[in-house]
Amino acid sequence: MTTITDRSALQRVIAVINGKGGVFKTTLVANIGGLLASNGQRVLVVDLDPQGNLAEDFGYRDDDRNDEGARLANALFSGSHAEPVREVRPGLDVFVGGDKLAGAAAGIGRNGSTSTDVQDALARILAPIAGDYDVILIDCPPGEESLQMAAAGAARWVLVPIKSDAASRRGLEAVAGRMELVRGQVAGVAGTNPDIDLLGVVLVDTTTSATTVQREARLRVDGAGDSATNMMFTATIRHSEATAQAARERGVLVHELEKVAAEQPKWFEVMKGEAAATSFAPRSSTSVADDFQAVTEELIGRLIDREAAAAQQAVTA
Repeated sequence: MTTITDRSALQRVIAVINGKGGVFKTTLVANIGGLLASNGQRVLVVDLDPQGNLAEDFGYRDDDRNDEGARLANALFSGSHAEPVREVRPGLDVFVGGDKLAGAAAGIGRNGSTSTDVQDALARILAPIAGDYDVILIDCPPGEESLQMAAAGAARWVLVPIKSDAASRRGLEAVAGRMELVRGQVAGVAGTNPDIDLLGVVLVDTTTSATTVQREARLRVDGAGDSATNMMFTATIRHSEATAQAARERGVLVHELEKVAAEQPKWFEVMKGEAAATSFAPRSSTSVADDFQAVTEELIGRLIDREAAAAQQAVTA
């Protein structure tokens, strides 16, 4: 297979990755992608996880759009052209994931999970179509090293969600190691993506009362004073089990669930017989929707700032 050298079309590919599972990677990808599309952006979401949980977030788990990752797996393994599922939401297309990707991971990693074939496997698929989109988001698996390396090989930017626990922070360290590999900064490994960079770290599953825990997590990631890295997003995603469960049961995104909650009748209207009871949509969805909106706005702001800085650097170089 031929290594891609022209990566100019991949400048807005963002891999959402952490070496640890259960840190909202899929939820972030789905809801950021959905919000961007609802605001007029052309978005491509790549489900690179053999669990294929984006199917639940977008509501296609049980319909004919869900091929369990077969088309994407075939393209990764063979280097052939692949088409995403179109208009899963207006303006949003999806490369569907699922258990077929596990076989593709083994196939592309036969020469070693850090080989240039692995690093370029996803980039080859995205490069011809990336110009059709304003943003491409990759939902990365917590395991499957070959698939993580393929995501890192294709991405210009990396977004890392973490919880406040030590295991999440160790997952961040694993991501840094992947980035060094694809940059070619590790002896004995040929990197294909020297420009990959960290866009930021998002603290997720927080509670409004845990301010000390949040502060300590930020200090451990960012540092303090003049040495602070400012990797951490200001915006966070709060914990709401009711919202997460209600959204996935309906196959809707949080901002879509928020509309359902706003439109449902008040309990006293139902008691008086003035309105019919509807299926439950938690009121907390409004707060969580605000969180996703804030994270999405900060992501785009960081992206624009980093692109402007790179452009200025190119002019003065």
